[in-house]
This record gives sequence, C-alpha cells and structure tokens, in this order.
Amino acid sequence: MKKLIYGIIIALFCSGCDDFLKEYSQSQTVAKEVSHFDEVLLGDGYLPAQNRAYISTDHAGFLNVMDDDVTTVGSPGLAVFFWPNCGVNLFGYYAWQLEVGRNPTGDMLRDDSQTWLDFYRRINVMNVILKEIDDISVNSPSEELDRIRVKGECHFIRASLYFTLVNLYGKAYNKATDYGVPLKLTEYVEHDKDHKTQFERTPVAKIYEQIVTDLKAAVNYLTESPQKRPLHRASKEAAQLLLSRVYLYMQDWHNAALIAEELLKEDTRLYYMSARDSARVFLSEDNTEVLFSQGSMNFYNGMTGNRGDFAVSDSLVQLYDQENDYRRYFFGKNQSTSANSLQWKYDTIAVPHVSDIYTLRIAEGYLNLAEAYAMEDNSQGANQYLRLLRESRIRNYVHTNYTGEKLVEEIRL
Repeated sequence: MKKLIYGIIIALFCSGCDDFLKEYSQSQTVAKEVSHFDEVLLGDGYLPAQNRAYISTDHAGFLNVMDDDVTTVGSPGLAVFFWPNCGVNLFGYYAWQLEVGRNPTGDMLRDDSQTWLDFYRRINVMNVILKEIDDISVNSPSEELDRIRVKGECHFIRASLYFTLVNLYGKAYNKATDYGVPLKLTEYVEHDKDHKTQFERTPVAKIYEQIVTDLKAAVNYLTESPQKRPLHRASKEAAQLLLSRVYLYMQDWHNAALIAEELLKEDTRLYYMSARDSARVFLSEDNTEVLFSQGSMNFYNGMTGNRGDFAVSDSLVQLYDQENDYRRYFFGKNQSTSANSLQWKYDTIAVPHVSDIYTLRIAEGYLNLAEAYAMEDNSQGANQYLRLLRESRIRNYVHTNYTGEKLVEEIRL
C-alpha cells in the first residue's frame, strides 16, 4: 500500500506544475454527449416518482388538500389536532392560511419554500441544457434525433413547472399587469450587487406567453423526434394536452379548440369503464388513456376517512349517479366514521405509478375541446365530446343536448 501511495505522489509531481494546478471540479462532470444531458434531464428535470408515507409539502404535493372537495373527519376545529404530522405540515394549506407553514395552535412556523426552490432549481437545469446541448457534436442521425427529443422534453418540463408556479404564487391569468413569479430563462447566475433582489416578478401574461412558447416548441420537437417511452417522459400528445389547458386558463377558446382538435385527431383512447372496475385501480400505468405522469403519489395514507384524516366531501360524492356512474367506485365509506374515503382511483403501492397531481389523461382533451366549443357557441361540437366522455363512464348513458350557460355548466361539472 505504501508503495502505491508513493507512486501516486511521484506521478503527480512528475506531471508538471501547469497540469497539476489546473482548476477542476471534483463534484461536476462536463457533458460531452447527448446521452449525458438525457441523464441529467431524468435526474434533475422530471419530478421524482415516489410513494409518500403521507401527503407531502414539496413538489406542490399539498395541492389536493386545498381543494373544496376535500374535508376533514370529526367535529369542526377538532380533527386537525389528531392528524399525525398533518396538523403541523398541512393545516395551513388545507385552511388557506396566510402563513401556510403555521400549525393549528399558531406556535410553530415551518419552512414552506420547498416547492419554490426545487422548481426553480429544475427550471435552471432546463435552461442550462437548452443552452449547451446544441454545442455537442453528434456522430449519427439517431443521436441528432435524441438531441431534438431532449430539447422537446426540456421545453415541456420548463412550461409545466412555470405553469404550476404562476398558479400557486400569482393571480389568475389576465391581460393586465398583475404580477406572477420571476421569469428566468438564462443558464448563468444573475446578480446585481446594487439591487436588494436578484429577480423581479414578471407579469402573469408574460409568464403565460413563455409557457405557450415552450409548449409549442415541445410539440414541434417531439413531433420531429417522437418519444419512445411516453408514460413517464414528455410526448407530443402530453404537450398538446397541457397547451390546450393553458389556453383555457387564458380564455383563448379558439386556440384551445384548435390544439385539442389536433390531439384528438390522432389519439382518442378513452378508457371505457364497466362493472369490473368496482374492485381494481382505475388510474394506473395500465390505463390506456393516461398520457403522462411525473411526481409523487401522495395518497398512500391520505383520504381514508379515519378520524383526524382527510375525506372526500359529501357534495362531490353526491354529484355521481349512484346507480349508473362507474366512477362512484372511486369512493367508499369508512365504517367507523361514515366519512367518504378515496379508493380504487390511484395505485398507492406501485412505483413507478400515476401521480395524484402531475398526470395528463386523454379524457381531459375531450372536456377541454367541449368547453372551448361551448364558449365559442358551437353547441353541437360541445355536446358531441361531452357525450363521448360520459358514455365511457356511465352505464346506458342517454345524452341530453344542452345549450348556452347550461351546456358550459355541465361540461365544467
């Protein structure tokens, strides 16, 4: 061993001072091939697919508990104190408190910056890849196609992260000057020592403009170089579906309809439910209508209807026809509390899985197109896609042709 150590020391000195003193990083590797960027994309771009022991506060895992269709079990003001870890971690989100990290008793404040910091870190990784990947030499047409695909995925991820950020931390879309979140598209560290802050918030409309630009680029790149592993990687279809959703948020009904039409011209794979779905998971990797999924499954222990836990609201469950709507199987009754539990909707065991937050399904394309048509007074087209979706969910469905505000209400319902 001593001879080996002495040999290394001699070799270092014999290599010359110029080489020995060159700056180098012991923790970073310079990407020299497209495949290197692909690996970085997987590790630091996409949200990790994990099963959480409980609903998480990072990666926006708290989104579902902020929904009006979620309630707690027990008398008002009591259940939150029984939540194991939730009283501290999720009370502020569930109750829409100004300080979401504050616990129910008000004597503890937890850090709530995990989602913000993690998303901007991933956005910056996408910025670096998009800046550097065109400088990489490729040796074959297939490697060039890989480069194009990676660029498409980067644009998709950046768009999806900004879309979540601006809706968490900014106002709803409008064409005025309401501010959203900082928009950073550069790959380098920006800092001006004369300013207190590094970035300023960008108007919501500008954020949406960039999201649309990124998703259009993703569609183009992923059309030129289609994705081979689509479920947990971005695809042209996933980018189209997300773009149609973004246009709906912008109330751009014309473009929402156009992009949804393009999607459904090529992909109409609705899953047709039946009685056999009463005892098996609906949203799993085997469901043919799932286009894309990334991120965690947070419902491993959530929505059980147990005392001190979350439950599904009665008002949501009552919307479903208890005789004919196969989606009623998503909900169960907790025997000890009579609260509504969530069952058979998500696979809470398998990893990878379908996320309870970042999942895109072809069914949304039907609803997006129906809503866009309805807002453009194309009641015939809107009724057609609403009917097709409901036929895939409701036994012996008989459609009623709706018009005007009632049509829009039924689609959103």
